[in-house]
Amino acid sequence: MGNHLTAPDAAVAATTALPAGPPPKGTAVRTRPVYRPRDTTRATGSSHAERVFLVQAAFAELGGSAHGPGKIAEFTGLDDSVVYRILQSGIYQRIFERVDRGLYRLRTSAAQLAFTALDHRLDGAAAQTVLRELRMATDGGLAFLYMVAPFSGAQRQCVDMAVGDSDLAELGMTPRDVLSVTRSLRTGASGRTILAYLPQKLQQRVLAEPVPDQAGPGVYRDNDALSASLTEVRDIGYALGYEECMAGWNSCAAPIIWDGAIMGSVLLLKPKTVMPEAPESFIEATKEAAAELSRHGAARPAADGA
Repeated sequence: MGNHLTAPDAAVAATTALPAGPPPKGTAVRTRPVYRPRDTTRATGSSHAERVFLVQAAFAELGGSAHGPGKIAEFTGLDDSVVYRILQSGIYQRIFERVDRGLYRLRTSAAQLAFTALDHRLDGAAAQTVLRELRMATDGGLAFLYMVAPFSGAQRQCVDMAVGDSDLAELGMTPRDVLSVTRSLRTGASGRTILAYLPQKLQQRVLAEPVPDQAGPGVYRDNDALSASLTEVRDIGYALGYEECMAGWNSCAAPIIWDGAIMGSVLLLKPKTVMPEAPESFIEATKEAAAELSRHGAARPAADGA
């Protein structure tokens, strides 16, 4: 069964080339791709701190398991020697680690920093309240909260739900189906919503994965069509799914974004017989639920001003 998202894909470049200042006569000019953080308009690397942050961000943007100083230098626009010194200092500070001759990667301490940053961002009671309100606003729809899985690469996991007396058996799914189908970001409205806002490197990784065998008849099997759907998700701010994860169930999902980064999505699920097409009121309710959870997770000063 086909889907209705047909907008053309528009890959967003993560790098750009910037020339250096006017060189002396007879000096060759070399330009490099310069990394630009997503939430800033200027990143010159003019201070040591900015350079360190550029190198750290490069690992996330480049993807892959490990990189050498030369590749990081080319990506950030910094000199090779500067990158090398930052990496060596980072090893001592337990930020980077050498995994092979000339190759480095972020240490797990970077994940610890992320967990600290996420601590207290979203209260479980608040999430449950939002999901229950979505269920009420959609005439008993099944509401799910999916978040990016921290230990599974580019995947998702369900962390909360408001489904009344429903259970997996009623949905026609087993626990094994949950682990094999709904964790994939290329399957379902909630997965594609998260995938649409991930860096292009991670998107390509997901597109290279096979479609789960247990996926529904409406799943995107053609990567060009899947990529086009991601563009439309970014354009309109939500995704509609038609029997993607399982036969007989349609869905609507909207993104949860904290500080400019995709963290998860809110999913509304209803039987195809009840919701052959998602009405505008259901779409708006799903978007508002995601927006509310985005507001809960947004960075803001502590109450004591610390």
